[in-house]
Amino acid sequence: MANVTKSPANPLTTAEIAALALSLAHLGSGPQATAARLGLRHAFEQLHLDDEVVATTLATLTEPMPDAVADRARTIAAAITSRMVVRLHYRDVSGRITVREVDPVTCMVHRDHWYLVGMCRLRRGIRAFRFDRIIATEPTFVPARPHLATDFLPFQGKRAA
Repeated sequence: MANVTKSPANPLTTAEIAALALSLAHLGSGPQATAARLGLRHAFEQLHLDDEVVATTLATLTEPMPDAVADRARTIAAAITSRMVVRLHYRDVSGRITVREVDPVTCMVHRDHWYLVGMCRLRRGIRAFRFDRIIATEPTFVPARPHLATDFLPFQGKRAA
């Protein structure tokens, strides 16, 4: 197979890399997924980032998710793509379980964890939900309100209008 390179003048954008990473995260550990993760590592190497947080985030981006988390990630990715509300059964840091309907906006990785970022209808605000704390996901047929990812990142301290 021939090697193909992308012009350094047109590197992958962070949005392109994030979309690729989410797609790869729930692929599993088959041969295609392994090759795709290697490609993602090469994309990151082209960015010349030298930082401990970045290195940890890169490791998280390129590791397969556990099967149960990957199943939930597929539901979340489908909700983002189809612009539909997703229902989450979520265990917070204190162990409380709530059911949340979320207008999904984007997924992100910070250090060791994947997050769904969206507008939580229960709390009426922007929230980030750690994938490993999501117990279950349910697709809905409710259209999500449109939100721009750039309005949500960083999401701390912002409230819905």
